[in-house]
Amino acid sequence: MLRTYKIAVLPGDGIGPEVIDVAVKVLDSVQKVINDLRLKLIYGEAGYNCINKYGTNLPQKTIEILKETNACLKGPMTTPEEPGAPPSVAVTIRKMFNLYANVRPCKSLPGVWSLKPNIDLVIVRENTEDLYSGIEYEVSPGKGVALRVITREASERVARFAFKLAERRRRHLTCVHKRNILRITDGIFMEAVHRVAKEFPSVHVDDEHVDAMAMRLIKEPEKFDVIVTTNFFGDILSDEGAQIVGGLGLAAGANIGDNYGMFEPVHGSAPKYAGKNVVNPIATVLAAKMMLEYLGEYEAAGLIETAVNEVLSEGKVRTYDLGGNATTQDMGDAIVEKILTKSRSI
Repeated sequence: MLRTYKIAVLPGDGIGPEVIDVAVKVLDSVQKVINDLRLKLIYGEAGYNCINKYGTNLPQKTIEILKETNACLKGPMTTPEEPGAPPSVAVTIRKMFNLYANVRPCKSLPGVWSLKPNIDLVIVRENTEDLYSGIEYEVSPGKGVALRVITREASERVARFAFKLAERRRRHLTCVHKRNILRITDGIFMEAVHRVAKEFPSVHVDDEHVDAMAMRLIKEPEKFDVIVTTNFFGDILSDEGAQIVGGLGLAAGANIGDNYGMFEPVHGSAPKYAGKNVVNPIATVLAAKMMLEYLGEYEAAGLIETAVNEVLSEGKVRTYDLGGNATTQDMGDAIVEKILTKSRSI
């Protein structure tokens, strides 16, 4: 029976269209191998380039596309930093579709520098509140106040997601917080995690302060499995986690709710590299892999992961961030060729 999914594709700006193009070619090759899988791609506009055209970086037409699809593959987008500018597209979509869990795998890859050879952890970051509420004021000239919003409901929800993930992995969950300073807000978060822990007796739970966690990710990252934390702390730790396994060019992220998922590379739009065909597309390719896992298409996801690992292990095709001079398209072509080779061998 043919399995068909509608996928919203938002190429974004800067290097976004280039890396999304590679990811789409990879998805096309997977469908040539798995004959009963169909991905109907629906393209939408979003990002910095839309602001002058529509007055917003997420036009209503694109929102309608998102509403009628099963998942979204999103390219990097430039977010203006001026006061009063639209919030980031990612934050807007997260709130709109209640994508409360941000999932960032950090895993050592073959043929790629890694701080330790056996790192395999996942950072699960609460995705809808904390300082990302965006509520801040200048109470008097030169004095600003930002509101850190933490709720028991959101904390329990992301904790439950993280525990379910830990159950499928090595059954170890670390709660990261700063309760010794932020006693009320991080108290709510930490207590929610331990409350939910009672539902998952097979998962070992421990706690760590965020500053100590930043240190331990460098000292002993191999000791961690699933890390769950608040939005702001998770934003920082997940970038650190990406760097210890090769850098942002390899780092993919998922934003998952109860009814929708958005998948993206975690790096920025890097406008200075736009159109130069030099950036590493693997982060976006792995985001597409995570999307297939979310859809339950594990065979397709496995094809992509295996192809990426084989290309990296061989080391013949390397983009500049990996010490080589291969182009974006070179890397994409190498991954596609590995997938199609599987087709010819089946």
